[in-house]
Amino acid sequence: MIHDDIGNRLNILSLWLNNLDTKGDEVIKKNIYSQMSSLIDAARSISHSLYPVNLESVGFVLYVEELIANLSHKINISMQVMPGYGKKDIFVEVQLYRIIQEFTTNVIKHSAATDLWIYIKDYPQHTAVIISDNGQGFDYNLVKKGMGIKNIESRIKSMNAVHKWKSILNKGSRLIILIPRNHELPNKNSLN
Repeated sequence: MIHDDIGNRLNILSLWLNNLDTKGDEVIKKNIYSQMSSLIDAARSISHSLYPVNLESVGFVLYVEELIANLSHKINISMQVMPGYGKKDIFVEVQLYRIIQEFTTNVIKHSAATDLWIYIKDYPQHTAVIISDNGQGFDYNLVKKGMGIKNIESRIKSMNAVHKWKSILNKGSRLIILIPRNHELPNKNSLN
């Protein structure tokens, strides 16, 4: 949406600017063109970073494994995908990937953890995703206003999933997500 909307509008403005008569003030014209070009590139870059382009072709599991490999010099990450895991709707896979990415980034930045675990298993009614670390933990009420937590919870909500945070100070944190199979809300009691 960013690329299609903002990028296209910037391109149109650039074309209109080309038709303006600046009455010899080429310096202003060059500066405006330079800014327009930078904005177009920025919109393209943002849109590509929001949608992991190779996820569809590579597949969710391999894409997460690539993320793990890229972060292996910062933290020990292991992922266990239980046998029988099936490909999901691309929307769900993108949301899951971004949740794992955000959780991992937050752990590296804030938790002083040395290990992070990702567990994924399909059940008849839902897919369970559990992400845990052995860091310092956090007080949910103090950090829930941060963009990282908000982004994660917004993505969970967009999948009609339910979640539960478990965090013990100086022991680590855990995020449990249950994603319904048919985009129906699972039983909230199944998180207890």
